[in-house]
Amino acid sequence: MAAITAQMVKELRGATGAGILDCKTALNENNGDFDKAVEYLREKGLAAAAKKADRDAHEGIIGTYVHHGSKVAAMVELNCETDFVARTEQFQELARDIAMHIVASNPEYVAREEVPADVKEREIAIYKAQAQGTGKPENILERIAQGKLEKWYGDVCLMEQEYFKDSDKNVKDVLVENIASLGENIQIRRFSRLQIG
Repeated sequence: MAAITAQMVKELRGATGAGILDCKTALNENNGDFDKAVEYLREKGLAAAAKKADRDAHEGIIGTYVHHGSKVAAMVELNCETDFVARTEQFQELARDIAMHIVASNPEYVAREEVPADVKEREIAIYKAQAQGTGKPENILERIAQGKLEKWYGDVCLMEQEYFKDSDKNVKDVLVENIASLGENIQIRRFSRLQIG
């Protein structure tokens, strides 16, 4: 078994934001393999976040960001379980970062569950019509339309958008990481984006 050094723990902590003991455990469990330790911590974070998802989140803050020149701005209601967590620097920075992401990426909905049925049906009809000329059978056209709908969700739903600070993650991944490190359920309740003109 590989010897786990303090430097290895420090690097893993820097990359994941996980606690020192969690990083040490992850490295021990994965024989010092950095990439496997990162994956181990992500899975652990997902499991922890899933357990917290049903808990009430009625505290929180309004995060804001006004872009240079004051031509575009965003506000986001970010909720957590306690006022204590809402006042932490990490939570407040997360709220500001999400507001900044909203300015940059211009989502229309928080999550796919918010997309009205008629809007979804219209998108599917458009994608099917685009695929009609290919001569493929109906069931294939349906799959093509569903695939395009998934991509569309990634463009218009905040939780599924590629995170502006790290293209390897989406906004939901960032939320899950913060749920794991802060130990509370965190939810984006709503947002508003304003742009001059």
